[in-house]
Amino acid sequence: MTINQSVDLPDVADVLVIGAGASGSVAVKALAESGFSVVCLEQGDWTPPSAFAGDKPEWELVKQKQWHPNPNVRANAADYPVDTSESDVNPLMYSGVGGSTILYAAHWCRFLPSDFRVRTLDGIADDWPFDYAELQPFYERMDREVGVSGLGDNPAYPPGAAYPLPPLPIGKIGRKAAEGMDRLGWHWWPGANSIPSREYRHRPSCLRYGTCLTGCPAGAKASTDLTHWPDALKAGARLVTGARVSEVTVDAQGRASGAVYIDRNGTERRQKAGVVIVAANGVGTPRLLQMSTSALFPDGLANSSGLVGRNLMMHPYGAVVGTYEDPLDSWLGPAGQSIESMQFYETDTSRGFVRGAKWNVMPSGGPLGMRSGYGGRPVDESWGANFHRNVKANLGRSFEWGIIAEDLPDEANRVVLDPELTDSDGLPAPKLIYTSSENTSRLIDFHVDRAREAHEAAGAITTSETRLMRDCGWHLLGTARMGNDPARSVIDQWGRAHDVPNLYVIDGSTFVTSSGVNPTATIMALALRSVEHLIANRRDQTVSSAPVTL
Repeated sequence: MTINQSVDLPDVADVLVIGAGASGSVAVKALAESGFSVVCLEQGDWTPPSAFAGDKPEWELVKQKQWHPNPNVRANAADYPVDTSESDVNPLMYSGVGGSTILYAAHWCRFLPSDFRVRTLDGIADDWPFDYAELQPFYERMDREVGVSGLGDNPAYPPGAAYPLPPLPIGKIGRKAAEGMDRLGWHWWPGANSIPSREYRHRPSCLRYGTCLTGCPAGAKASTDLTHWPDALKAGARLVTGARVSEVTVDAQGRASGAVYIDRNGTERRQKAGVVIVAANGVGTPRLLQMSTSALFPDGLANSSGLVGRNLMMHPYGAVVGTYEDPLDSWLGPAGQSIESMQFYETDTSRGFVRGAKWNVMPSGGPLGMRSGYGGRPVDESWGANFHRNVKANLGRSFEWGIIAEDLPDEANRVVLDPELTDSDGLPAPKLIYTSSENTSRLIDFHVDRAREAHEAAGAITTSETRLMRDCGWHLLGTARMGNDPARSVIDQWGRAHDVPNLYVIDGSTFVTSSGVNPTATIMALALRSVEHLIANRRDQTVSSAPVTL
């Protein structure tokens, strides 16, 4: 679905949102339902559930290319290349309506209260400008908007409202993992997922394809093209797909005035607006701000602190796969987390590192996925007759304890504009400069060793380990961080740029710290908090010199 720009778009929108992914979708829906004139520019297109291959025989083949989460591998027309020659981790993302919620695993996790206070508690990084209690009502509202299945009263979290749907079955893999955790006396809890355990609004219950990471062919998984965009369009929002933004423009007073974008025919267009919201993820947002140079902002927009693009965090991921004698049906979904553990989440300095990680049990999928995801074995073990023997022994009898390692902010880890590489429109591609820290290495080593013990306690006959998976950069965070001090942050606690009073950033780039959990719930809760503050304070909102009324 592509809106005809020449017919339907206002000359000047009240608000322009750049990016139709997790956070942009939340903003557009809230603004449109509050009566704002909203235009959203999205470089990708719609992806209907029928396009996904999870219910087709070729699924494991096409997931290696067409549905790979790495844009450099997938190389769709909507993707832009990313220079990863100086990065330990590859970024994983999707360009399209719904953004990376199209291909995420739907783990629905909140920060823990300590995640907002790491400076106070551990003397590292910075505290967030608000606490868990401030964000909790927005978490609970997002639970209902996306339809989260889960079991309340997890002792790792403060009390709160129940999830709108009962938890998904933890399956044989969850029960087997729980046996080991019980023997060790370690915490575990049924995982919360943005996957409906029952029909929810217009989405069916999970059909257990187990292909969440390559798109849900049933249309059950909560991606924002399904959860938010139908309501946003009904409320009058305008969406332009195939629109690659090259610059956020400013007026003579240094206020954001709109954006320049290139449509799929190669035509350069402009959209004017009173307020601009950037929601292009932790790589796309700093790339766009750095491309938006002018006489007033020669170093990029909103970059007086020099922090646009810096403090990139990507959650290095370790995993331990255990294989068992019993059949565990571990090709069944959802995937999705079966159970989770916060046993080693908080800092214990006796371990030799700070902060921690969430663990999650996930199914191990099909034979090709197992081979590519857990590479590193000798070639002769992953080829020919030995490969067939290993598949027969492991397929359906193994599962993964995954480890989301908290990634500490480091200004040296950053997104910059590549001096040579460009996208298909000739715009500079982003380059990632990222090194996993010594703290992270120690953290992952500790957690991998404990996860192996958990498998052994559950009766695993063999285990295999991956201490840093290169294709794990699902969570792109920190590159336009929020804070109260303009010298140490890009935006304030409401997402408004310190330098540009009508420019907002609302995606994962706003994170002060990364936590050790999957961030989508926090990204969407933060977006809702920011945009509702904008709506409530619209009469005091500075706008560009263009004739708009909020």
